[in-house]
Amino acid sequence: MCDNQKVKLAMLMLLALLLMSHGVGNVCCSTAPENSTDMLALLDFRATTKDPIGSLSSWSTSIHYCKWRGVVCNPKKHGQVTALKLANQGLSGPIASSVGNLTFLHTLDLSSNQLFGKIPHLNNLQKMQVLNLGYNSLDGIIPDTFANCSNLKELHLNHNLLRGAIPREIGHLKNLVFFALNNNNLTGTIPATLGNITQLEQIYLEYNQLEGTIPDDLSQFLNIAVLGLGANRLSGTIPESLFNLSSLEYLELRENQLSSSLPSSMGDRLSNLQQLYLGHNMLEGPIPESLGNASLLQGVFFQSNNFTNQIPSSLGKLSRLSTLDLSTNMLQANDSQSWGFLDALGKCRSLQQLELSNNQLQGVIPSSVGKLPPTLQSLLLGGNKLIGTVPPSMGNLSRLIELTLDKNSLTGTIIHWLGNLKELQSLYLRENYFNGPIPTIIGNLTHLVLLYLDNNAFEGPIPSSLGRPPLLLKLDLSHNNLEGSIPPEVGNLKQLVNLHLGSNKLIGEIPDDLGQCQNLATIQMGQNILTGGIPVSFGNLKSLNILNLSDNELSGTIPTVLSDLTLLIHRKQTTRRPYLLLFSFGKKFPVVSYKDLTQATGNFSESNLIGRGSYGSVYKGKLTHAKIQVAIKVFDLKIRCANRSFVSECEVFRDIRHRNLLPILTACSTINNTGDDFKALIYEFMLNGNLDTWLHHRRACVAPKGLSLVQRISIIVDNADALAYLHHDCGRPIAHCDVKPTNILLDDDMNAYLGDFGIASLIIDSRPTTLEHSCSNSSVAMTGTIGYIPPEYAQSVHATTHGDVYSFGIVLLEMLIGKRPTDSLFEDGLSIVSLMERSFPDQVFCTIDAHIQEECKDLIQSKAQTENEVYRYWLCMVQVALSCTRSFPRERMNMREVAINLHSVRRSYVAAIK
Repeated sequence: MCDNQKVKLAMLMLLALLLMSHGVGNVCCSTAPENSTDMLALLDFRATTKDPIGSLSSWSTSIHYCKWRGVVCNPKKHGQVTALKLANQGLSGPIASSVGNLTFLHTLDLSSNQLFGKIPHLNNLQKMQVLNLGYNSLDGIIPDTFANCSNLKELHLNHNLLRGAIPREIGHLKNLVFFALNNNNLTGTIPATLGNITQLEQIYLEYNQLEGTIPDDLSQFLNIAVLGLGANRLSGTIPESLFNLSSLEYLELRENQLSSSLPSSMGDRLSNLQQLYLGHNMLEGPIPESLGNASLLQGVFFQSNNFTNQIPSSLGKLSRLSTLDLSTNMLQANDSQSWGFLDALGKCRSLQQLELSNNQLQGVIPSSVGKLPPTLQSLLLGGNKLIGTVPPSMGNLSRLIELTLDKNSLTGTIIHWLGNLKELQSLYLRENYFNGPIPTIIGNLTHLVLLYLDNNAFEGPIPSSLGRPPLLLKLDLSHNNLEGSIPPEVGNLKQLVNLHLGSNKLIGEIPDDLGQCQNLATIQMGQNILTGGIPVSFGNLKSLNILNLSDNELSGTIPTVLSDLTLLIHRKQTTRRPYLLLFSFGKKFPVVSYKDLTQATGNFSESNLIGRGSYGSVYKGKLTHAKIQVAIKVFDLKIRCANRSFVSECEVFRDIRHRNLLPILTACSTINNTGDDFKALIYEFMLNGNLDTWLHHRRACVAPKGLSLVQRISIIVDNADALAYLHHDCGRPIAHCDVKPTNILLDDDMNAYLGDFGIASLIIDSRPTTLEHSCSNSSVAMTGTIGYIPPEYAQSVHATTHGDVYSFGIVLLEMLIGKRPTDSLFEDGLSIVSLMERSFPDQVFCTIDAHIQEECKDLIQSKAQTENEVYRYWLCMVQVALSCTRSFPRERMNMREVAINLHSVRRSYVAAIK
């Protein structure tokens, strides 16, 4: 027996003696028979559990334990504890193993607390029917001794940090009807023995790392209503037998690697199915006509697959259909017959969302679009091959909240249909050929929040009515042919955050009224013919980070009130007029030559050098024929592996795309003037540089204010989304292998992009394969950057996505603390991780960046938030960071889970500061 066990036993014996000496036993006996085993088990639970909000304050020996909060006893056999219900009580610490001594327990609910450690063996609880340990931080493996709890009906272990495989022995729980393991770190395959639990009604295994195929044995369920297997790494085909489960109401298989086509009869037996999630897989072939026979369907989610052929008109039989998401596939429509699905969907009188963006829909939008149900709120048709004008019947969809027609080749005016859409909140018409004036009726769309009309051929003045929508956050009219002056009424848009008017023909002075838009963070007015000076009222814009007034006819000097801007780049024209420079990247440009790049960079002048990396140098430059500013990475092919790094980045970006990955715009592989090989990659130029500069180089002209908390949260969320996509959503998982602040780039709106994939690794067939195998002996041993390299890489292991998670966690800690992991502070055994571990949870606030401490204090003083609420945001982020940086790779959160947690933090914080 170990020392800890001896001490624990002695304490329990002493506690029992003390209770007897105080006459507690006599008091209890006067009211009910005593069960000393149950009482001691409860007291041990109390002794090992932290109770910061006093939920267990009633657990006093002066009160019979059957009257303690959360304790339920058998009314006929008083003293037998039959239920322990302590959900959402703020409890923390490990679960006492003595709970396993409550042998009469039929319900144990400790969900939604902050319990951690391993799940104790509960094999003695053979009367247990409901076990709910969900929404905690429990780790370790799932004990196979659960199989002894033969009466178990509900098992909730979801939203923890459990790892390892699902025990095969779970299949012995023949009475189980509810089984939830979702949102953990479970690996291995789905055990076929689950099919033995024929009475199962609900099973949730989503958001783990389960792999292999879906067992055909699952078709043995007799009463299954919910089958959730999404967000894993499952592969192969979907067993056809699953579609024979007529009791199914909810089938969730999204975000896996499932392939092949769907059976033509899939909808014939699904008479009770209401929600069908198959999105983000690799499914192909046609959408079966029989899907229209699943008459109770309300939601169909097939997005991000490889479905082809036409959209079946049989979907029009789904009278209860609310959401149909077929976006990002290869579905076709090019004539009246193939567009017939629109007429059919007009019969779906409950339809609210129709998402068809990023397909192969061609030709003119049929007028039958106006016959879609009046209930429709979201219509997404962007990223297709649509031409011609938008039919006036579009105006019949008067309840539309979101309309996207972007990235097509649509023409004509918008005046004939736009005015009727008075409920619109988001309108995306960007990157088309719309022309004519922006109609004044647009001001009647008083619910507008997002308005993107950029990259079209709109002409004439900006209507003053655009100052009416009181909720407008983002307004983008850039890259058009707009003329006249900027109407002062734009200053009425009090909620406006981003204003993009660049690349037009606007004249006159910048209206002083814009200074009333207190939430403005970005103003883009470059490449116009604006005159006069910069309004002094801009000094009132306390949220302003980006101001682009380049390529205008402005005069005067930059007002001193703007000297505190987060980004202020001075350049002198020949007339010595100072102006602010920022660039907003436009449309795709053609292939570039070596000559183009030498001209763009001044023959690769040192004055255009942005930085040097492991395999070459990065220059800024302007391509004269495309008139765009770019970043050019020139590879030094004399360096070992440089050529392979070039190939690696090209391979990585060949088949992937994500809004938060820095895309390669084009590549140049040729010979230079001396006949030597030349290789370069061309990217969008990120004038805001990289995250490292913003965190650690706060020069007066770069970042005097530092990053605000909301900016830090948004940047880290963008980075989490990028990594989650690489790890889970792009077919074969990709490990970046060098996540660090210098590889996180920031655009003009402070959106973050993950770049530099020169040492990325594809994870193929569950085995990591570095893209630089010829240079690294099939290992990433110490690949990466000191301070961000996960500890397991020191043992010459292959690259894994777990390594990226560790590096991400270090970056998150760096953003919170404001110090690099290589700072001189971290020596003599102290690291950035151990510092935060020692500080957590009580001293966390003392370790964070001084700029953020001040921001939090201001927030508290303004009474917008209480100290506890602000503290909670920090604790959530620190918990994520510490989970990412655990020593053992399998114990770390996956990036999908990280992204979900951080999105939640951002939503809460942004809502709080509004």
